[in-house]
Amino acid sequence: MYARRRRRYFALMAVCLTLFVGAWSVVRFWSVPVAVGMCVVAMVIPPVAAIVGNKREPDDSWWDEDDDPAR
Repeated sequence: MYARRRRRYFALMAVCLTLFVGAWSVVRFWSVPVAVGMCVVAMVIPPVAAIVGNKREPDDSWWDEDDDPAR
């Protein structure tokens, strides 16, 4: 369960870095507005990646859950 979330997080962050580096190393030679747009998209990805990386899945047990029904 944690590996799945970690993979999603790192995949989103890899897309973010690819967009940012690609925007200013390649795309800016053809179109600066497109490069700026790619950076704006890359700017939105890290908060989304943090949300996806911390999203609770149905099979996760968290700190506020207790498996002991006697309590």
